[in-house]
Amino acid sequence: MTEETPGFEEKPDVPSGATPDDAEPKAAAPSEEEAAAPAGDTDPTVGLTAQLDQARTALNERTADLQRLQAEYQNYRRRVERDRVTVKEVAVANLLSELLPVLDDVGRAREHGELVGGFKSVAESMETIVAKLGLQQFGKEGEPFDPTIHEALMHSYAPDVTETTCVAILQPGYRIGERTIRPARVAVAEPQPGATPAAAKEEQADDEESGGTEEV
Repeated sequence: MTEETPGFEEKPDVPSGATPDDAEPKAAAPSEEEAAAPAGDTDPTVGLTAQLDQARTALNERTADLQRLQAEYQNYRRRVERDRVTVKEVAVANLLSELLPVLDDVGRAREHGELVGGFKSVAESMETIVAKLGLQQFGKEGEPFDPTIHEALMHSYAPDVTETTCVAILQPGYRIGERTIRPARVAVAEPQPGATPAAAKEEQADDEESGGTEEV
C-alpha cells in the first residue's frame, strides 16, 4: 500500500506545453445581437406608440386639407351658378327691354279696339311668350305712389286723396322677378293743401249726425 503524504493534494494531469491558464474554462463570447442590445431593458411599445401618433397627425392634416378643398369647391360651384343665373337674367332683360315699345303699341291698340284679326292673334302669342320668360306688368290707378317703381310725369292736387296717389297710368311698368325693367310712368295727385283729409271729414260728419259732443 502506498501511503499518502499529508499536506499535499493531488493535481490533475496537465498536458505538456500547456500553461495553467489554458487549463481553466473560458466564458463564451457574447453574440452580435447581445452586443448590439442596449444595457437597459427597452419597451418595444414605446416606438410603436410614437409611430402611431405620427400617423394620426399626418391623417388629421390630410383630412383638414381635404375638407378645405371641398369647401372651396362648393363655394366655387355656388359662385358659378349664381353668375350663370345673373347672366341669364341680364340677357333676358335686355331682350325684353327691346320689346317694350311693341307691347305698348299692343296695349294702345287694345284700348282703342283695334286689336282684331291676325294682329290680335300675333299680339296675344307674343304676350304669352314674354310672360313665360318672366315678364310681369305692374301699375294700377289708385295705388300709392312709390318712387322706387313709379315715375311721376304729371302732378296735381285732389281733395279726395289722403296721400300721394297714382291717378292715371300713362305707361305700365315691367319687371322680371325682383328686377325692374321699366318703372310705371304715372300721373300723381297729392292732397289739397289746407284741405281736411277725407277720413277726418267722415269722422266729423259722423259726429254731427250723432249730435256732437255731449256737454257735462
